[in-house]
Formats: sequence, C-alpha cells, structure tokens
Amino acid sequence: MSESRRQLLSIGVFFIILVVAILLVATGILTWGLFGPFVLGFLGIWIVALAAMRSAKPQKYERSAFSTMAMGGGLIVLGAAWYVFTFGWLYSIALILLALGLVAIAAALRRK
Repeated sequence: MSESRRQLLSIGVFFIILVVAILLVATGILTWGLFGPFVLGFLGIWIVALAAMRSAKPQKYERSAFSTMAMGGGLIVLGAAWYVFTFGWLYSIALILLALGLVAIAAALRRK
C-alpha cells in the first residue's frame, strides 16, 4: 500500500473516530471530559495497526514499524494518563514513566 493511500486511510479513520466519539457524547455514554482521552486512545490503536501493516512490507528510508508502534503506544498512554489524571496527577506521571521505561527496555532488547 503506498504512503499516500495510508495517509488518506488514516484521515478517514480519524474522522470515523471523531464521529463515534461525538455520537457517544450525544447519547450520554461518554462525557465531554472523556472525549479527548477516547480520541487519543483509539487514534493510538490505529497507529499501532499501521505499524503492523508497515512491518509486513518495510521500505527503505521510511520510518520503522517499531518507531510507528512506539508513537501509537505513546498516544494510547497519553490518552490513558489524561483519563487517570481525574484520580490524581501522580498516577498520570507514574503511568507515563512506566510507558517510557517499557519502550526503553524494548528498544534495548530489539535486534536489528
């Protein structure tokens, strides 16, 4: 799949995530306070799926699948930290530091 098709697919997925989040807020299942974490979390899940697609057919001079997966995981953790912030800011910092530690360990153990 060419890069421009992936970009167009990502834009479409982003709009679908926004529509689903707006509909969940409109029906009362989700509050506006959880709108941002919901969108960030599901966008992160999509980026991890893109990393899986990228790993199947890596291209030269392109971002690696590991880097894309780390970026998607970062968005998921950022959304989760935003949600956990309602219970206390210290939990958010602990979650972010845990994720950074896991990525550092995975990068150190990664084989080329």
